[in-house]
Amino acid sequence: MPLLPSRTLLIAFLLPLGISSLSLLDARFTELALVVDLGLLALAALDALLSLPFKLKVERRAADVFSVARKNAVTLIVTSRARRSLRVEVTDDLFDGATAEGLPAEVRIPARGRATITYRVVPGVRGTFELGDHHLRYDSVLGLWLRQQRVKATQRVRVYPDLRQIHSFDALARENRELALVRASRRQGGQTEFSRLRDHVPDDEFRAIDWKATARRDKLTSREYQLESNQNLMFLLEGGRMMTGLDAGRPRFDHALNAALMLGHVAARTGDRVGVLGFDDAVRVFVPPTGGSVATRSLIRATYALHPRLVEPDYDAAFEYLVKRVRTRSLVVLFSHVLDDSVAALLVRRLSSLRRRHLPLVVMFRDRDIEGVLDEPNRTPRDYYEKGAAAELLRWRESVVSSMKSAGAMVLEAGAAALTGQLITRYLEVKARNLL
Repeated sequence: MPLLPSRTLLIAFLLPLGISSLSLLDARFTELALVVDLGLLALAALDALLSLPFKLKVERRAADVFSVARKNAVTLIVTSRARRSLRVEVTDDLFDGATAEGLPAEVRIPARGRATITYRVVPGVRGTFELGDHHLRYDSVLGLWLRQQRVKATQRVRVYPDLRQIHSFDALARENRELALVRASRRQGGQTEFSRLRDHVPDDEFRAIDWKATARRDKLTSREYQLESNQNLMFLLEGGRMMTGLDAGRPRFDHALNAALMLGHVAARTGDRVGVLGFDDAVRVFVPPTGGSVATRSLIRATYALHPRLVEPDYDAAFEYLVKRVRTRSLVVLFSHVLDDSVAALLVRRLSSLRRRHLPLVVMFRDRDIEGVLDEPNRTPRDYYEKGAAAELLRWRESVVSSMKSAGAMVLEAGAAALTGQLITRYLEVKARNLL
């Protein structure tokens, strides 16, 4: 348990230094400086002896699961066996990619008492990590020294994707206001079954209003219809090099994962079965279609530590694995970002083959930076070349989308910010139109 000189001790040693400088005028000051030095050393030694080391006990309380980019509370309970009150400074070892709000923390602990400290960890990446040792620092009896203590401690935590949208959806669902979060698609008459009556919302069709219930309740009331359930929804999460690119400050893969988890939660609530296949140059994760309350948890546990890699994705291996393991007709949602002719041709061919057994939906990220080039004014000759290149890339992208649609796949192009809402709306349209 090392001792560090406090600011008080360092300032005190300036006194004999000042006295020594006076020895240039009178040699007697040299002896006085030596006496003061010896006195300070004796006082410092006495303070060190009076402040014999004693251990502080630290108990950490934190959830086993954190959310990425969110403030996750961690509580430390520090217990002292000292006969005097202590002013203690506390900090913790964090894991890579994490920051903390409220550290280092300073607290006053009464004699033989305890104090509680709460700080917040903000993880920057998903995965499995460990919170490490505690580091404490407190004053000696006379305040001339600072004692440091390291308390060994490790706690394993899993950092999950940000689940705010799921919690918001559940809260709205409990209040019978699901449509405040996602805009339901129009349902074809005669193709659904009556489910319940609820308060009217602006997105409801006029013919959905139940006038008898409205008159009885004296409040505009709509009929809600139940879509067909017990269908399969499979997510294909491509984790190749193009999904490592940033969009709105986060990797495209993270946006895809968040959208998949949200849609998976919505689908499970409607009675569908949900599964996922994650791949890059090999299949990394597979969860068969699962229904009920465990579906969302299964998706999260399987994918929270999945990250994109700087490799070429193997679509052949992924599609073959899917076809072998999932026999029941399913809505297959593939998240990808294609910028290569050969990859695009391979994907179109695979989608055409997949269409015979499943219903594919390809989600492609819109490149706002490239689209923004076309809106910029031309100031130099280089601007014209950049606009021409951007226009050519967008034209190529349109041809790829057209080829995918010709192969029988549905395509959704969306920016990161609007991806989740647009994807859920497309899913509801598929259900309402009985495409599956």
